[in-house]
Amino acid sequence: PRRGRVRKQCSAGVAMRSVLVPVKRVIDYAVKVRVRPDRAAVDLQSVKMSLNPFCEIAVEEARKLKEAGTAEEVVAVSIGAKDTEQTLRTALAMGCDRAVHITTDLRTDQELQPLAVARLLEQIVRREDSSLVLMGKQSIDGDNCQTGPMLAALLGWPQATFAATLRVDGAEIEVDRETDAGTELVRLGLPAVVTTDLRLNEPRYATLPNIVKAKKKPLEKIEASSLVADLAPRNLVLEVNEPEARQAGVLVESVDELVDKLKNEAGVVDAAPPPRTPGRADTLRPAAAPLGRGDPQRTPNNAPPSQHA
Repeated sequence: PRRGRVRKQCSAGVAMRSVLVPVKRVIDYAVKVRVRPDRAAVDLQSVKMSLNPFCEIAVEEARKLKEAGTAEEVVAVSIGAKDTEQTLRTALAMGCDRAVHITTDLRTDQELQPLAVARLLEQIVRREDSSLVLMGKQSIDGDNCQTGPMLAALLGWPQATFAATLRVDGAEIEVDRETDAGTELVRLGLPAVVTTDLRLNEPRYATLPNIVKAKKKPLEKIEASSLVADLAPRNLVLEVNEPEARQAGVLVESVDELVDKLKNEAGVVDAAPPPRTPGRADTLRPAAAPLGRGDPQRTPNNAPPSQHA
């Protein structure tokens, strides 16, 4: 039957059995971050938390791989306290098939640092026998950009960071990665680690039916200490301070007043312009006189004949 042929074709085109998507619970990007009175850390009490935006992009890309028949299963994994389960349910509602919750009481924004996270994820990758790890390039709380490359090094896998596009070609993937000079095309053999950038896709909102279904999807809990014994931080945070408050702006009535304030108060405009240094432009021929109203437009087709013709 036709349905059987389609199912067989999709199964033959599957390049990856499992795609692992690490996700993180962070302070919502729209919330104003406050520092605790003791300046030891950021205040997390009564603050709206959400799924890290770069992790949302990774979940969406993994979902697209499954919809295209390239991957069989998408597994979300997250590390944190009891509330992290809400973040995993969000990932399940966005398209993941099941989730793994690595439980710990350490603060994931400060105490649980990238190397410890990479070691925990290494154990999950080997346990799940994943073909691809898709993860956000960074979390918006620590902004370290280190977990992905560290995980690839621990696994001995190739990596492509800051992915702007992702294409699967059999047992290989092609990634256009963002760089300071533009984009770089890299080709990797599977298994591999890929970190996602903003231009990779636009995550879809979780629909109400999917949110309801996510509550019934399997979610496994594993104690972090049972995977990695040493989770101690390598860096010690001495003090956390809020950025200095910006001074209020001043409205001016005219351009002359603006120039006066920039010159005399801010000191960013010189009192007199520097002397002009003659350059090549001073030796160029003057521009041709403008055409008169009755003169024809001189295009390559009606240019004046050469004197040597």
